[in-house]
Amino acid sequence: MFYTLKESENMASDQTDYIKKGIAYADIATKEDEQKNYGKASKNYMSAAECLLVAKKHGNMNEDTKVMITKKAESYINRAEQIKKLLLSEGSKKKAVAKGGGDGNKKNGEDEDQVGPERKEMTQKFASNRKPWGRILLYGPPGTGKSYLAKAIATECKSTFISVSSADLLSKWLGESEKSVRYVFELAREKQPTIVFIDEIDALCSSRSDNESESARRIKTEFLVQMEGVGNNNQGVLILAATNIPWGLDSAIRRRFEKRIYIPLPEQAARRSMFKLHLGPNAHHTLTEHDWTELSQKSENYSGADIAVVVKNPQRGGPDFLWVACSPGAPQATELTLDEIKADELCEPPVTMSDMLAALSTQKATVGQADLRQHQKFTEEYGQEGS
Repeated sequence: MFYTLKESENMASDQTDYIKKGIAYADIATKEDEQKNYGKASKNYMSAAECLLVAKKHGNMNEDTKVMITKKAESYINRAEQIKKLLLSEGSKKKAVAKGGGDGNKKNGEDEDQVGPERKEMTQKFASNRKPWGRILLYGPPGTGKSYLAKAIATECKSTFISVSSADLLSKWLGESEKSVRYVFELAREKQPTIVFIDEIDALCSSRSDNESESARRIKTEFLVQMEGVGNNNQGVLILAATNIPWGLDSAIRRRFEKRIYIPLPEQAARRSMFKLHLGPNAHHTLTEHDWTELSQKSENYSGADIAVVVKNPQRGGPDFLWVACSPGAPQATELTLDEIKADELCEPPVTMSDMLAALSTQKATVGQADLRQHQKFTEEYGQEGS
């Protein structure tokens, strides 16, 4: 590959700029580190490492300089990782101190002495090794409300809620993705009781193949270790995951989920309620109870998300002598502001049954019969119906 003199000068200039930025970030990180501002120090160490590694790719650089820059970048990354572990260990120590104390132990002992024989017998009934499920997989067609279920759990339960996706965990840096996975579970154990929700888990833990990268394998291995709680105590941590393609999950990951619950498409009664819900209680419409029933019958295989789109679509018209809101590109449309229209000249046309039927005819269901058959087959082999 050949470069012109000007291109070479530009590349050398870029290289110098990145090195200067890296040194500046490193200076800031060192100062913050000395002042025990560990959060800021960690971020600046990572920024310094990134600038140095980018500089290595620009312009001409001899091997000795490349080795030196690589070592510097690695030292910054290692220090940032040490700071993360330090912050985690400090949080754990604070929690242990808060739970400890001689008076508390004495009080617990006194309470045990005061427990009557009947109460003692009741507590012994729950002393077996049976424990509640700690790992649950929600699967089903897209748009059926799996993520909403997780949000509802977060609202109802009095637990720390941690929501992550593949975009949050995957990193371009070697080894950083596994560290992110480990950090999420360490944080969950520290803040327990905790619910960890992993959305679209199939993007992180798909079936193994000969073509997958080494990084993808390491992420799966880290997930397996953390979910199993090897060397750690996962008691008080509920792992909740969602996926649209459960058959694409790695078999070892699938086995880790003790409960695999199928979230199906809504039935007719549910679709009827969804049409009402998405249109809203204050909407101006002429739909009757019979119309709602007919809409629910005509929307078989529609998901909740599909129904929400249908309700947004109706094209409504009004009397010729009144102004009606429309899209800017509508034929014969006139652009006006609200100040130019009198209140009695503005029409809010009601949503009619013909509007809804027209919207249904243009908005088709996004879930096909082949998808439903795959979900049903997976449920028969590995899962159970959600109620």
